[in-house]
Amino acid sequence: MSNFRRIITIYGVALALGILNGAIAHGLPSEIKQNTEITEITEIKIASPSPGLDSRTNLSPAPAWTEKYPQLINPDRGDLRFAIISDLNGPYGSVTYDPEVTMAIELMAFWQPDLVVAAGDMVAGQKTTLTPEQLEAMWDGFDQTVASPLRALNIPFGFTMGNHDGSAAIRGLDYVFARERTIAQNYWQNPAHDPGITIIDDYNFPFSYTFRQGDGFFLVWDASSQLINSEDLLWIEQSLASAESQASKIRFVLGHLPLYGVAIGRDKPGEVLLNPEKLRALMEQYHVHSYISGHHHAYYPGQRGNLNLLHTGALGGGPRQLIAGDLPPRKTLTIADVFFDAANVMSRYTTYDLKTLEIISEENLPRSLVGHNGMVIRQDLELSDLTPEELAQCEQKLALELCGWE
Repeated sequence: MSNFRRIITIYGVALALGILNGAIAHGLPSEIKQNTEITEITEIKIASPSPGLDSRTNLSPAPAWTEKYPQLINPDRGDLRFAIISDLNGPYGSVTYDPEVTMAIELMAFWQPDLVVAAGDMVAGQKTTLTPEQLEAMWDGFDQTVASPLRALNIPFGFTMGNHDGSAAIRGLDYVFARERTIAQNYWQNPAHDPGITIIDDYNFPFSYTFRQGDGFFLVWDASSQLINSEDLLWIEQSLASAESQASKIRFVLGHLPLYGVAIGRDKPGEVLLNPEKLRALMEQYHVHSYISGHHHAYYPGQRGNLNLLHTGALGGGPRQLIAGDLPPRKTLTIADVFFDAANVMSRYTTYDLKTLEIISEENLPRSLVGHNGMVIRQDLELSDLTPEELAQCEQKLALELCGWE
């Protein structure tokens, strides 16, 4: 991935607020029988990646905020800046949020992103006994804590639906959580809750749609369960192949479940998307820069093949550990800066630990993660950078093709 090197700078943020350890957000309930039909995707030739980056930036604190948060550093701004948050929810039915969520939204006035994106689990649903009144109250709580403050700041909000927002899990021919999906749809289709993004195609908004921010193209797919259905896959390919997409300088796909397992307790079938290699090939064919996902509650800026895989950490309850290394669970938020010029598209992730003052270097993150369905390596590395011992560890666990790529 020589054209995709990342400079990932991770900074700690001081918390003046006490931290609440909310009960934790949850995987897919065992009572749900997932639809395990394998949807076929036409064999796709993997294309070359978009031009990448290899640059560093000078970082300096913003004077207006240094008194309140003296450790907070604002990186040099790119041509496109967006903040990435995920997994905000607490226990089932919660209408309030952990203080890290409130702080993150408050700090958007400091970072001043062009856009905020959420990788799912904005509310605490996925429980069939929750009443319509409880579900509506959760979205009201989200609006008060997250959406309304962003509207007041005039910051557009792009998002994907998580399994706790309106899961697409199927039993027979019906959605298990049809009521949750309907109430979520009602919330987002209310003009008072306009997220402020420039929608290109509202195909199945708020579950699947495309939007534009500056020179960036964003495709949101419904990855709130393990299966992306065949009808959606046709729309996804048409959207990525569209003139609007291909004329953009950079392309992102946003979904809740990741392609590959990266976190303890989530590295198993049902907690990742089916057909990850074919989905990866589809995104690579149309020069998608990054797939941004949530659900695993563990930050890891990885890559596989020519696709970057940004696994976001949780802001709400239940941060998790990665499947390798001994780093503790942590709540994180990422600021993505993209730099455009005539020759290259360069990107930089600055990821903040919202619970401690530690500054974590990328070298502290595992060089690779070997999940049950494929190996992911850190974004700043090449496959050729791995040692024979590291590759052997993967090959002892997985088929050879899941340890490497073309």
